[in-house]
This record gives sequence, C-alpha cells and structure tokens, in this order.
Amino acid sequence: MRCLGCFDDIELDANTTNFQYLGRIDESLDFAVENKIAEIYCTLSPEKSPYLYELAETAEKQFIRFRFVPNIYEFLNRKAHLDFVDEIPVFSLRSEPMNYATAQIKKRIFDIVISTLVILFILSWLLPLLAIIIKLDSQGPVFFRQQRGGKNNKGFSCIKLRTLSHVISSDATVQVKQGDSRLTKVGSFLRKTNLDELPQFFNVLMGNMSVVGARPHMLQHDVRFAGLENRYIIRMLSKPGVTGWAQINGLRGEIKETFQLTKRIEHDIWYIENWDTWLDLKIIWLTIQKMVIGDKNAY
Repeated sequence: MRCLGCFDDIELDANTTNFQYLGRIDESLDFAVENKIAEIYCTLSPEKSPYLYELAETAEKQFIRFRFVPNIYEFLNRKAHLDFVDEIPVFSLRSEPMNYATAQIKKRIFDIVISTLVILFILSWLLPLLAIIIKLDSQGPVFFRQQRGGKNNKGFSCIKLRTLSHVISSDATVQVKQGDSRLTKVGSFLRKTNLDELPQFFNVLMGNMSVVGARPHMLQHDVRFAGLENRYIIRMLSKPGVTGWAQINGLRGEIKETFQLTKRIEHDIWYIENWDTWLDLKIIWLTIQKMVIGDKNAY
C-alpha cells in the first residue's frame, strides 16, 4: 500500500503529519478520481461531520473504497486488539488466540494426546526406575506435591519427583538455589535434566496444566510477585505448563532480581498473545534439546 498524501480543512505542515498535504477535504474525491486512487481512509468522525457519509457514497460510485478509521485513542491510549461480537467491534488490551472455543478444544486435544503418549511410553517404565533410585538415595516419599497457582489464579496440587532431602511443606516460600544443601545427589541430577517435572504430565491429563504454558509458582510467590509486577497476573489467563516460552529462552530457576521477573512475565505474556499449535511444538522440541545439552539455570 502506498499513501499519496492527506487532505484536511486546516492546512498541515511537515511538522504536523508524515504525509504530503494535498488540499481541503472537499478536494479529495476529485484528486482520487484523477489519480486512480483505490482507497480513501477517513480519520474524522462521520457523526460530527455527516457530509462524510455523502462523500463516502459518492466515492463508491466511482469504485473507490471509502474506509473510516475510528480514533480509539480517545479512550484507549495504548496498543489494542480489535475483535467482533456478532457485528459489534470490541477492543481489548491484547490478542488472546487461546480464548476462542475452537482453540481451547484444539489445545486440550493436543495436551491429552501428548500427555497420554508420554505416560504410556515413557513414564510407564521410567517412573518405577526413578522411584527405586530416589528411595535408595534418601529417605522420604518418591513424589512431592505442592499447591501452585493455576489458570485464573485457582490453586492445584502440582506433582513432582522429590529432589530435596527433606520434604518441605506446601506453604514454604524458599526457592531452590544453586548449590542448595537440601538437594540430594539424585535430586540434583533430576533437576538438571528436568526429569523431576515428568509427573506433571498427570496434571496435564487431569486438566490442571497444559504441556506448554507459563510455569506455575508457589501460591505465596504468586502473591509476592503480583505485588512487584502489575502484569504478573496476566500470565494466569491460561493454564500453566510443564515447559514454556520463558524457560526455553533461559528464564528459569531462582528469581533474585526484579528484572528477572519482568523478563519472565514478558515472555509468558508474549506466548499467550502469539499461541498456536506450531509454537507449542517448537517449544517442546527446544525443551528436549535443552534437556540433552543442559541448561546453566537448571539446578
């Protein structure tokens, strides 16, 4: 698309517009006909200037499409997403492709298929083996359950393999640090390889989680992080994931500084606004790669 210029009843100079000023509004149609213009875009309100409707009808008789551009900045001073409810235009603060019923069905089927395959062909033999190794390495249960924040901030019981020498309670707020003395030898290996996350595929099958999404945090951390970052709660618009866009971009592990939280939230929100099945497949593939080659932030 190439814009030849603009028309306004007030003469505009170069400091006012990026386009060449071509004349008054009533001269626009003659210019469009003479220069074989395909489309005219009008940013003025037809309700305040009713003659614009007549101008639009005259333009269409000349096979020139006349389009009105609403000024949403009168009530919304940021980037917005346009959608329609029946024939009513509706603006929202962001695009949410997962919010549509068809997308939710597609993602749920994807989650069921992937989690079922993982459980049947990997966990069916790997979990018993890891359970024996964990039991031989340290005392305590094989599995670790903890309340985490889910979609719409609803808590759920997240299942993981135990990696600490002592089972911490569900209200603990101490994140695992690099070189943490609570880590068992087997637990350190499990965390570095992400194998401790595998039981979460049962959470996926039950519908508490998705294969891909923002990683769930402890409930106390959700409260604290929401107080540090206003956008934090946005990441809970979708189900938490076993892996996510932030994690494959190196944003995992302990959050020591506010900027680390900010970057993680930015990536989580980007995923929500840009989701599709191919993106999920890409994230899964990159997660497998990181499991093989290792991640410096995995501890």
